[in-house]
Parts: sequence; C-alpha cells; structure tokens
Amino acid sequence: MNTNDFSSLNLRPELLENLATLDFHTMTEVQAKALPLILAGRDVIAQAKTGSGKTAAFALGLLQNLDVKRFRVQALVLCPTRELADQVGQEIRRLARAVHNIKVLTLCGGAPFGPQLGSLEHGAHIVVGTPGRIEEHLVKGSLKLDDINTLVLDEADRMLDMGFQPALDAILGYLPERRQNLLFSATFAPPIRAIAERFLQDPAKVELQSTHDQTSIAQTFFRVEGDAPDRLVALRLLLVTRRPDSTLVFANTKAEVQQIADELKRHGFSALALHGDLEQKVRDQTLVLFANKSASILVATDVAARGLDIDAVDLVINYQIARETEVHVHRIGRTGRAGSSGEAVTLVSEKRAL
Repeated sequence: MNTNDFSSLNLRPELLENLATLDFHTMTEVQAKALPLILAGRDVIAQAKTGSGKTAAFALGLLQNLDVKRFRVQALVLCPTRELADQVGQEIRRLARAVHNIKVLTLCGGAPFGPQLGSLEHGAHIVVGTPGRIEEHLVKGSLKLDDINTLVLDEADRMLDMGFQPALDAILGYLPERRQNLLFSATFAPPIRAIAERFLQDPAKVELQSTHDQTSIAQTFFRVEGDAPDRLVALRLLLVTRRPDSTLVFANTKAEVQQIADELKRHGFSALALHGDLEQKVRDQTLVLFANKSASILVATDVAARGLDIDAVDLVINYQIARETEVHVHRIGRTGRAGSSGEAVTLVSEKRAL
C-alpha cells in the first residue's frame, strides 16, 4: 500500500468508501503532510499554494472528529469571503455524503439574516462562514459554540488583510478552550505568526512550495507605457492573439476593474466585472456565468477573486502588477491548477496606470 494513499489513513470506512467513489486515491502533498497530524489531534499551521487540496485536508479531519449523534455545532470553519465559504461548504458536503444525517450550514454576510436564523433553529454539525456574520450570530445568541471541537481558519492571511482581526478576537471568546485548531495561510508573515501564537497550542508546521512549477504555468512579462489607453490596447491584443477560452484579468482597484470590463465589452469581448461594490446577488450571477463559459473574460480585484473555485482558466492577465509577491502568486495560481498547464501574463511599466 502506498503511504500517500487515502486508504493508508485511519479514516472512517464510510469516508474512505466515498473518497473511492470520488476517484480520490492518492493524497496531494499538503494532504499527505497535514492529514496524519490532524487525525492525531495536533494543532496545525499549514502554508500551501492555491489549488493544493487543503480544503479536503481539513474537511476530512473535522469529519473524522465528528459525533453525528450529537446534534450540536462541533466544527467551525472561518473563511474571508462568501464565495470561498460557499465553496468550502460544498466540498465538505461532498466528502461527507456517505455519512448519514450530517448537516453543514453556511453563514455569510451579504445573505438575508432571517433564513439563517431559521436554519440555526433546526441545528447543524458544521458551520462554515465569514467572521463578521458569525460574530453577529454570536452576539444575538442565535449561534452557540459550546460544543466546538475543531476550529479552522482558512486563508487566514486574507482575513487579516480584510480587517477581520477584531471579529476573530471576539469569536475566540465564545469558543471552549479545549479544541483542535487548524490554520491555513498562503504566507507565514508576522501577523500570521502572531495569530497562530494566540489561537494554536504547540502547532505542527506544514510548509509547501508557495510558488508554481514553471512546467505548469508559463509566465510572460510585457513592457507597456503607464497610461490606461496603452494598457487597454495591450490587453485587447493579448486576448486576440492568445484566443483563450477562459481568461481572468486582475486589476488593483474596483474602478479599474469596471473600466476594463466596460472597455472590453465596448470592443465586442464577452467580459464581466467582479468587485466589492457589486451587490452579492450580482457577484453570484457573475461567477455562474463565467464558470459555465457564458462569458469568457472575468475582470476582478484580488479580494473579490480570492478563493474562487474556477477550473480550467487558460490565461491570467495582470493588468497591473500586484503590490505584494504573495498576491502575485495567488493570481497566477488561478491557472495551471491540479497539474494542468496555463499561462500568466503581466503588464509592467515604470509608470502606474491612471
């Protein structure tokens, strides 16, 4: 038996059977390194690149630790965005489908509060949500975390970037002291180390390569003038010459995202904008249209695109170079996922576009 096979783990038979039906046999690197530690009950802080399989790593751990007969919230997964929380919730349900009567509830901002109250009244085993909305439910008393045995902070670095530190601190006060803590982050920057010291007890550290293999992602840099018109021309030429089926364009501001999408549509491209000024319903519709190939180009900010589970993105274009190296890694990681090949193009200049 291969030690990297899921069957080598001491998982519930129903979880192993379901993994086999999903054609999940061999663990990814993060799963092979983190899962044995998680199953042993250790607190874990893990760094892994986008698309590495980290969701299944912590999902299988919390499912293994679940007592289905106790209809109490036993696991809490915190995510920075509603899109990521929805994705994580769906993945947990998929991995748990062979375990009877498990209820996974997603609680996020941007969604009506009333239906969430009704769902909470019926109970749940696992709650996935954004820090702000989870804190709201705790303050109102509609969510009880007295029986939590597993806390997961997914993409903790982005949660801190988005200003969720106060909400995380507040949530911590509602949790029992005895619990397992799992923190997943793209970086081990000082703020992450600080939060790990406060949330985790003697954590095992799992660190993977944070960059992408050049054999899976071809990176190209094009020098352009700094003004917006030249960048927009360069962008259109890239789209015409590369002719990708699916393209994700990153810009640094919401205004740039909307301007780029409008300009591309004006020139006949099938382009959509995704940024924080859009209503949640519009953001959800935009993601569906891009995912089902009704639109071939998605222009987005980093915050809006963080955690999106979109397969087969052929081309990533950085309209503006990312302000941080880690953000650049996440951007280009939207292509070349799960061993497939992709291309990332970055427009650079000595001047910043207007």
